[in-house]
Amino acid sequence: MSKPYTLQELLIISVAKEIHDYENVILGVGLPTTAGALAKALYAPHATLMMESGIIDFQPLVPLNHIADAHSCRGFSYATDLFSAFTMTYRGFVDVCFLGVGQIDKFGNLNTTCIGDYDKPAMRLPGSGGAADFISYAKRTVLTMLGGQFVEKLDYLTSPGYLDGGDSRDRSGLFPKGSGPSMLLTTQGIFRFDPVTKEIYLAQIHPKVKLDDVKKNVPWDLKIAGDLSETPHPTDAEIDFIRNFAPNMAIGRELMLELTVANLMKKMKK
Repeated sequence: MSKPYTLQELLIISVAKEIHDYENVILGVGLPTTAGALAKALYAPHATLMMESGIIDFQPLVPLNHIADAHSCRGFSYATDLFSAFTMTYRGFVDVCFLGVGQIDKFGNLNTTCIGDYDKPAMRLPGSGGAADFISYAKRTVLTMLGGQFVEKLDYLTSPGYLDGGDSRDRSGLFPKGSGPSMLLTTQGIFRFDPVTKEIYLAQIHPKVKLDDVKKNVPWDLKIAGDLSETPHPTDAEIDFIRNFAPNMAIGRELMLELTVANLMKKMKK
């Protein structure tokens, strides 16, 4: 039995296991960088980690503050520019990238632009950035949704998943054929995509999460894997690495906020 762990640690480890040895990987800020560092240390020592800004083949030293944070890097093979990093993606050299999700539909199409009407949104999201480019041309895309939502119809289509399902993505001309989202990670479970219909389905459920609670968050009849399993518990080695590399991230945003507020209250009383 491994030592106690947080949900945030379980999420990081689940993402890290999506990185395979010898793959070219585009990392983003936050959870993907910590997952990349973990994968490089324990699962995929020959993976080539890259940043959108053009830092190629690096060993993360600390979590990124932004996509051009060279202070987080060590031992990188070379540095290029943002344009060249995108060009490598367009030419099919990127095996896997990571994207956050605001809204997602049943075929993995994404909204990271706005919630509600575009001209008068209830919430303005970060926008596309490189998301539409990376999901369009990377061979595989890992999605993370830690505060977003499943919807029947996106309020805004930012990035293409499998469009209308089936072979519609390949027919659209997106390159390479067979590319697209491979996994969606949420705080309740791990979702994957049917190889034929491309519809999303629940593949693994996190410990202590009830299936009915997962279904409540999906506005259609969610498909469930016949061999649905529980997300594996982390090992001590995985937990120790995360806590040494990114201690603040290991405890999760909510607990970090509680500790910060408690610390401020103590100072005020003094």
